[in-house]
Amino acid sequence: MAKSRKNNKAVARNIAQERIEYLFGLARDELSNDPGKSERYVSLARKIGMRHRVSIPAELKRNLCRKCGSLLASGNTSRTRFKDGYVVITCLKCGGIKRYPFKSSYNE
Repeated sequence: MAKSRKNNKAVARNIAQERIEYLFGLARDELSNDPGKSERYVSLARKIGMRHRVSIPAELKRNLCRKCGSLLASGNTSRTRFKDGYVVITCLKCGGIKRYPFKSSYNE
């Protein structure tokens, strides 16, 4: 009985991961048309991840604001700048800032 339950959890996690990726795709598509729908898709994806204990992939997590939870799309909802070896992404909705190290061939 225990193995069956483990397999069910594994299947549920795989489905949850697929749904999270699908919802992020929908959120990106709907961002220009209806930002409210886009935010709803992102919040649903986060809830699915928390419920099934599935982490959001790093490439998708980069597109989320930690402060307000909105989708960060360069030009629409965020500003991207390069400063002192870092990529600085600023959310235009709440002002939250994310910094990622950036190495270019010009700095070396």
